[in-house]
Amino acid sequence: MPSLHPGLAFLSLILIGSAHAQAQPSASAPAAPAAEEPRPPAEPRPDDSDGPVRSYEITFTPTGNAALDTALEGVSAMRRLRESVPTSAEGLVARALQDLGHFRTALRSEGYYAGTASITLAGEPPDAPNLAPRLAARGPEPVPVLVTANTGPQYRISTVTLRPAAPGTDIAEAGEVAGLGSGDPARAESVNNAQEAVVTRLREAGHPFASVPRREITVDHDARTMEVVYRIEPGPRARFAQPVVEGSENVDPELLRRASGVLADELYDPRELDRVRRDVLALGVFGMVRARIGERLDPDGRLPVTFLVAERPFRAIGGTAAYETRYGPTLRAYWEHRNLFGAAERLRIEGEVSRTTQRGISGTGYKLSANLRQPWFAGLNATAVTDVAILRERLLAYDRDAITAGFSLERRIDPRLTLSAGIAAEIGKTSELDQDLSYSLLSLPFGARFDGTDNVLDPTRGYRANLLVSPTISLADSNSIFVRVRGTGSAYLDLTGSKSSILALRAGFGTLAGAQAGEIPPHLRFYAGGGGSVRGYDFQSIGPRRRDQTPRGGLSLLEASVELRQRITGPYGVAIFVDAGSVGEDALSGFGDLRVGAGVGLRYATAIGPIRADVALPLSKVPGSSGFGLYVGIGQAF
Repeated sequence: MPSLHPGLAFLSLILIGSAHAQAQPSASAPAAPAAEEPRPPAEPRPDDSDGPVRSYEITFTPTGNAALDTALEGVSAMRRLRESVPTSAEGLVARALQDLGHFRTALRSEGYYAGTASITLAGEPPDAPNLAPRLAARGPEPVPVLVTANTGPQYRISTVTLRPAAPGTDIAEAGEVAGLGSGDPARAESVNNAQEAVVTRLREAGHPFASVPRREITVDHDARTMEVVYRIEPGPRARFAQPVVEGSENVDPELLRRASGVLADELYDPRELDRVRRDVLALGVFGMVRARIGERLDPDGRLPVTFLVAERPFRAIGGTAAYETRYGPTLRAYWEHRNLFGAAERLRIEGEVSRTTQRGISGTGYKLSANLRQPWFAGLNATAVTDVAILRERLLAYDRDAITAGFSLERRIDPRLTLSAGIAAEIGKTSELDQDLSYSLLSLPFGARFDGTDNVLDPTRGYRANLLVSPTISLADSNSIFVRVRGTGSAYLDLTGSKSSILALRAGFGTLAGAQAGEIPPHLRFYAGGGGSVRGYDFQSIGPRRRDQTPRGGLSLLEASVELRQRITGPYGVAIFVDAGSVGEDALSGFGDLRVGAGVGLRYATAIGPIRADVALPLSKVPGSSGFGLYVGIGQAF
């Protein structure tokens, strides 16, 4: 009859062999459990270091399977403790004997159930009689330790089955096993991952206590196959109870009840639980938010949920600096209060000073702004954003002095998509070569922002998209109405899977419809060139020009960038990029004046994002433009 052997918790193992194998269980019925993950080696015994210290060098003979080589080295006590825990000759022998068991587990974890491992200490097996005295008597040279594994054939999966843990239990919602099927290697990691996938599917279907209380694994040594049976316990379906927030002392409890209460009465789904957890964290007043579900349903049959929070400092100051050739340095500093009135209102006051060195323009630009964000404004699941700013710009294309104000509502549709709508007003004065303009504008901006990347400042995969549509009326004499549309998108591809080689792509467009260029204030027209556009060209230098060759701006914009970001070693990396841009005189003018810039850059990774230094050259110069561009800042170019 089949031989039964103990395994991991909730793991049953049945070994099937031929009659001959049953008569010789030591050859065909190994005692280690099937589909067992390699375990860390045990700590050394107290007598490991008795006697003189005996140094040794360990070598692993490659098996041809990188995953198995990694597993063998990972479970080895000899390798792990060689430098950190000195040992004697007796201790070295004990470690070698211990590692033989670890290696057998590692072989089976990769599906090599007929595989064997051997160890030699100075050419002798660790169970050789009186080996320790001979090792102790050797000279001062380290003892050579050689590990060799004979893998034998890799066993394969024959069948994978889902069955109820108790008779009569409905497991239809468990679906089919994913990631493990007939013919696949019988690897422990694959068996465990498939089990986790089944549990995850049940939990996402509303079963918070779904589990696999046991699994039955049958290894047939004659056929070199493994049969896997998962015993499924779905548990009850449940809806969320009203969550409780614990740990907050200074934030309005009603706000927290609203922010977390969107879960109440919703069918249990761990993804929704994590989404709301991140929404509570996004309030900005907590440094940590953890979600904890109850161990059982409440008397109403709902699942208790507790969010454990820790408040962060409410006040902060900070600043940034950037530099661009010709445009010069830009310095920004801000002060922020994240809980202004006690309901996670964030007030940010920011000052900016910029100095341009472009020919024909002198003076210092500045901007002083205030931004107030109020989550759950008026009880709505939306954030109110109020902006006020006073600014002065001194650029090659125009001079501008203005006061701006705006109010909008933002609604997060899901963790990646945010929609906004509002109203904005601006009064100011601009000066160009051939025109001075006093203006008053009223607009109704509508925006959409999608961010599916893995990191805000240094994305390595995913994509982003932004779209802003602003119908605007000029309240000056012309009373003209025009629509400004600006969109950008970017994608990030991890070429190696290790985040060391990233291909970043960016495209952007813009159009102004409904008015002539002379009727639109110059700061709303489109320009290209500079650090956030086409590197290698001066800021705003690409596009239509006046008779003195200064930029006039256009009614349409097209931009594109390709950048390869390569990590070299540690925090250091490089980038190679090509940017292109075109600005047209009409709302839809295509690539009439396409300009291309190319360059290289250095990257230094920090906790707050990469420090970036780029040098770019224009492939075709424009009048009055410098022959290169240098750009320094924090965060990737896009």
